Amino acid sequence: ILSYPRHPVLKKRDDFEDVLEERRRSSDLRYALRCYTPTLYKGLVPCKVSMLKSIVLQSDHLQCVIKQVSSESGDSTECVAEEASLILDEMAHRMQLSTVRFFVFTLSKAFKRLFRSVCVNEEGIQRLQQAVQEHPVVLLPSHRSYMDFLMMSYLLYMFDLPLPVIAAGMDFMSMKFIGEMLRMSGAFFIRRSFGGDKLYWAVFSEYVKTMLRKGYAPIEFFLEGTRSRTCKSLTPKTGLLNIVMEPFFKGELFDVSLVPVSISYERVLEESLYARELLGVPKPKESTSGLLKARRVLSEDYGSMHVYFGHPVSVRSLAEGKIKRSQYNLLPRYIPQKPSVDTHEFLNDAAFRLVRIQEENMVLKPWVLIATLLLQNPDGMDLSSLTEQTDWLRHLALAFGAFLDWPDHEACSEVISCSLALHRRLLSVSAGHVQLSVTDAPQVETTPEEAVFQRAVVVLSCASYRNQILHVFLRPALLAVAMQSANSSRKDDIYNCFNFLRNMFSNEFILCPGDSVQDFEEACYLLMKRGVLQVLEHEIVMSASGQSTLAFLCSVLEPFLQGYQVVCRYLCEETNENLTEKEFIPAVRSFCFVSLSSDLQKNALAALLRLKAVRKVKV
Repeated sequence: ILSYPRHPVLKKRDDFEDVLEERRRSSDLRYALRCYTPTLYKGLVPCKVSMLKSIVLQSDHLQCVIKQVSSESGDSTECVAEEASLILDEMAHRMQLSTVRFFVFTLSKAFKRLFRSVCVNEEGIQRLQQAVQEHPVVLLPSHRSYMDFLMMSYLLYMFDLPLPVIAAGMDFMSMKFIGEMLRMSGAFFIRRSFGGDKLYWAVFSEYVKTMLRKGYAPIEFFLEGTRSRTCKSLTPKTGLLNIVMEPFFKGELFDVSLVPVSISYERVLEESLYARELLGVPKPKESTSGLLKARRVLSEDYGSMHVYFGHPVSVRSLAEGKIKRSQYNLLPRYIPQKPSVDTHEFLNDAAFRLVRIQEENMVLKPWVLIATLLLQNPDGMDLSSLTEQTDWLRHLALAFGAFLDWPDHEACSEVISCSLALHRRLLSVSAGHVQLSVTDAPQVETTPEEAVFQRAVVVLSCASYRNQILHVFLRPALLAVAMQSANSSRKDDIYNCFNFLRNMFSNEFILCPGDSVQDFEEACYLLMKRGVLQVLEHEIVMSASGQSTLAFLCSVLEPFLQGYQVVCRYLCEETNENLTEKEFIPAVRSFCFVSLSSDLQKNALAALLRLKAVRKVKV
C-alpha cells in the first residue's frame, strides 16, 4: 500500500478540474443554501452532539481513567468526572449546518478574490466518496497555510461529502466570535501539549475514537502537527495517528481508511510572515482583530491552488504482518495501554510514508524552479540565461518524477514572465537582469542591520518556494554530495558518505526510517537514467556530460550544509558550559547573521544530539 515505484517518473497522476469556474458563473448565496445530502458511512445518521458527549463520558475507558486519577490524587470520582466533563465541553465541536453554510458563502467570495483557480482531482473525490461508505475515514492534509482546513471543508461540502471534524489548536479558541464559528463548523480544540495530564489525554483520545467507531464524521488532522513555516514537510507526529489506528488494533473496527491530501499554493498567503518568524520575530497571536486587519490580502493575487486527494490507505493492509493484534487481547479493551516498541516503530514508519505520499502529490509551479536558480545566483541572472536554465531544470525535474504544472503550448519565456510578475515583491527586473531584492519596503533610510534583515526576509521567502521541490532532488543531491565528499569512486565509500549525510539530515527532510539502501539505489537509478553516472559493480563513475547536473545538485544542499557548519562552528568556538536551549537560537544568529532560519538551527542541534556530537543535560 505504501511502497514506492523504483522509477518515480512512471507514476500516473489524476487530472484536475477548476472548481472556481462554476462559482464565478452562479450565485454564491444560492450555492451556500443548496440541498446538502452527504453520503454517510454505512448509511448511519450522525448522533447529536449531546449524545456524543454522553457516550464519551460513560465509556468504560474514561471511567477506568477517572478511577485511576481519583485514586492517585485523592479527589472523589465525582469531582474527577466533573473535571472530565469540563474538559470535553472546552474541547468538543458543535457542528451546525447553518454556520457551515455561512462559511461556504463567505469563502466562495474570498476564494474568488484570492485565487485564479482552485484545482481538484475529481478521481480522488470519487475514491473518497466510495471510501466514506465502506470504513471510517481519516483525512491527512499537508499543512502550509491557515487556508488548508478551510479549503478542505469547503471542498467536501461542494462534493456532497460528510463534513470533517478537525483537530485545531487552542490558539483559535481565543479568537472572539471566530473561535465559536470554527467550533460550529466542525473544529474541536486541543492543547498543543498535554504533559503528563492523564485525564486530558483520556478524554481527548476517547472523544476521537468514539467519533471514529460510530462513523460520526471523517476525522481530519495534520500529521506534521503545525504549519510548516519553511514549506517543506516537517517530521510527522504519531500521537493522533495512534489514536485513530487503535480501534483497529483492538478489533473494534474492521478497517480504517487514511487519505493523504496534498495542498499546493502558487503563492503562499503567509510568505513574509513565515520568513519573519524564522528570523526570530514573534508569531502574531491569533485574534479576530488580526484577521480583520489581514483582509487587505483580498486585494492580492495568489495565483492558483491545487488540492490532490490521494488513494485511501487501508490500516488493515498497512498493519498486515507488522502488528500482532493478539497482544491487545491480553487486557480488557478499556484499560489504557502504551504502544509497544513494535507498534511505535510501525506508527513512525507509517507516518513518514504518508507524508512522503503527500510530498509526491504536491503540484509544483514554474516559480519553484525559478526561485531555486535565483537563490543559487545571489547577484542575479540575465533573463535569457534564467529562461534557458529554467527550461533545463524543468526537464531534469520531470525526469526525476516531479509533479510539475507547466502550461501547455506556451513559450518558456512567457511562462517565466508570468511567474516573475506574480512574485514581483521578491525580485527586481531591470534591463533584462533579474535579482532577488526588497521591492515593497518603504523608501526610507535604513540601518545596515535593517537592510540585512529585509534581505534575509526576501531570501527566506524565496527559499520557502525552493523547499517545495527539494523532495524531488533530495536523494540524487545526497548522492552528488557523497561523491564529492568520498574522494573515491568505490561504491561502498560513496554509500557510507550517503548514509552519513542521510542520517545527519533526517530531521531536515522526510527520509523514511530503514530506507537508506532503497534511497541510494533510487538516486543511482535516476542519475544513471539521466546519463549523469555510470554505476558499475563496485564503482560509481561520473560520465563526461554529468558535471553540470552534479554541480547543480550539490548546490541544492549547499545552504543546509553551510547552516549546519555555522551551528558546529558556534558550538566549537563560542559556546560556554551553561548555554540553555532557549538561548541557543539567538546566540547562533548573533554569532553569524546569515539567512539562517530558526528551523534549520533546531534541526542541526537535533542532528548533533542524535549523533552524540553534543549532549543535553538538565540544570
